Amino acid sequence: MNISIIIITWNQLPVLQTSLTSLEETMQRKDVELIVVDNGSKDNTIEFLNTKYPEIKTIGLSENKGVAFARNRGLEIATGKYLFILDNDTVVSKEAIEGMESFMDNHPEAGMCGVKLVDGNGNVQESGRKYPGLKEKVANILKGKEYRYSYSEETRSNVFEPVYLIGACQFVRREAYEQVGTIDEHIFYGPEDADFCIRIKNAGWHIYYLPQYSITHLCQRMTNKKLFSKMALKHTLALFYFYRKHKRFF
Repeated sequence: MNISIIIITWNQLPVLQTSLTSLEETMQRKDVELIVVDNGSKDNTIEFLNTKYPEIKTIGLSENKGVAFARNRGLEIATGKYLFILDNDTVVSKEAIEGMESFMDNHPEAGMCGVKLVDGNGNVQESGRKYPGLKEKVANILKGKEYRYSYSEETRSNVFEPVYLIGACQFVRREAYEQVGTIDEHIFYGPEDADFCIRIKNAGWHIYYLPQYSITHLCQRMTNKKLFSKMALKHTLALFYFYRKHKRFF
């Protein structure tokens, strides 16, 4: 198997359906497998998948134990040379997948790559980021719904190496994954993507942002909706765990 696509979902069946429709052409490849991990949804996601897409490997969890836990369950059964971690609220073109695949084939030093993410209106999202320190987080809260870019437009117009790529789109080389191990399950929801990337870079691999390809990301972020929600609290606790782990707050 060349590519394993791993998607997790939680009570978002209509959004997931849109993503799967965009992946149907890629799913026709015999060297591509798709794994969907359902994080304890109550919307009959597994039943739908088993009926509509019997070729998809499904894992149904009894409860939501977080992003890292669910992604690890998918990664541990994946057999691909490349492990494509993808959010369920994405619309993906065959060209973007083949572009990342080709880039990784031609850059053996790359442990991960990701493409430009845009919202439904074509606005570029901040998917290649700097270290998620307290200064960055405060700025993000103050900006609200406005887009905030850690890197300049000039930088983002070319292939470059950010500190990390958000977990909505991470195209990972198996050797890098096997070297650094699983995503940190101590992080329920939050900087598990940053932690994963930093560990890969610390192991000597490179991470690249590829602006020549794009994926639409509808961005169903839960922490933006209610600042003092239970999910926002979990995110905050995860951040401070992350800061202690990496001994860096800024």
